[in-house]
Amino acid sequence: MTLDACDSCMRRTWLLARLSGHLDVKRGRVWQLLGLADNDLINAVGGQSAAAIQVELATFHARQASLARRHAEQLGLELLCACGELYPSRLRELERPPAVLHVAGGLDRLVRFCEQDSVALVGARKASAYGTGVARSLGRGLGTAGITVISGMAAGIDSAAHHGALDAQAATIAVLPGPANSPYPPGNAGLYRKIVGRGVAIGEIAPDTPVRSWMFPARNRLIAALGSATVVVQAAERSGSLLTVRASAELDRPIGAVPGQVTSRLSAGPNRLLAEGAPVIRDAQDVLDLLYGVGTRSVVADARSRPTSDQSAVLAAVAEGIDTVADLVAAGVAGGQCLQHVAALELSGHLRRGPGGILSVIS
Repeated sequence: MTLDACDSCMRRTWLLARLSGHLDVKRGRVWQLLGLADNDLINAVGGQSAAAIQVELATFHARQASLARRHAEQLGLELLCACGELYPSRLRELERPPAVLHVAGGLDRLVRFCEQDSVALVGARKASAYGTGVARSLGRGLGTAGITVISGMAAGIDSAAHHGALDAQAATIAVLPGPANSPYPPGNAGLYRKIVGRGVAIGEIAPDTPVRSWMFPARNRLIAALGSATVVVQAAERSGSLLTVRASAELDRPIGAVPGQVTSRLSAGPNRLLAEGAPVIRDAQDVLDLLYGVGTRSVVADARSRPTSDQSAVLAAVAEGIDTVADLVAAGVAGGQCLQHVAALELSGHLRRGPGGILSVIS
């Protein structure tokens, strides 16, 4: 499927790139500013350059739009503008949806994924093993249930959520802060390739535009809008993930939170949401209950092989904090077969070995 964005929408996309530095100065008001019409936006942020930018906008013509479309195509992107019938309906609920979506991975996939119910899974970049384990488990469980997993491909919770959906060979959409043809953060290039191979990466920013601070809260509003619900796994009190929650609330979408240790700063955000009445999310079944009502839909049975009794003892020990092979052996867990059991549990998808050889349970 290949669709071109109209000249008017391409003009708006050019304008955002042209005003990118000006918007960064006023990033605290970016949602309000992005809702303004073109000339009003220029007047609000253009400063002394406003008159010159007005002239540039007025002389933006069809040839420039055509060149921009061709450049995007050369970079492997497809374009979908807000004027098109296939534009995601949930994004239309924003005060002013992105004029053009830049799509890596295929428009046909994006359209198909957006026809399904979806859940935004968000949280801290510097997440704990507990947080990333829960996020990956949620992504896998929701993906298996046919739910599109939406996140921002940031380090920590976002990446874990995408990985979970990919584990299930399911639909996932990465909403990038910058151009959709470039992974952000750059260190997630491998994950980006996997997402584009099976899912899609999208952004509202034109190619070659440097990533700026205002683009992150702007991206958060898109994650919230694309999700039928939003779930926060881990987030500090002032985490950007809570902006996604705010945007979701403004769109009247359900919000759930994963409980965390009360002494951990990473639990402050979700625990506050829980105290304010947000539903507790423990697993994918809780998310399905949030979306459809308790008992309406059930998660698909876990396709992994059932651990043996000795393997279950290893899993229990890791869950309690004995999280390296050396410590498991020293504690005498599962006798002399501990190493074999750890290897088998990794192969079957019950255990993950992280940096430093730290083991974590995959729920």
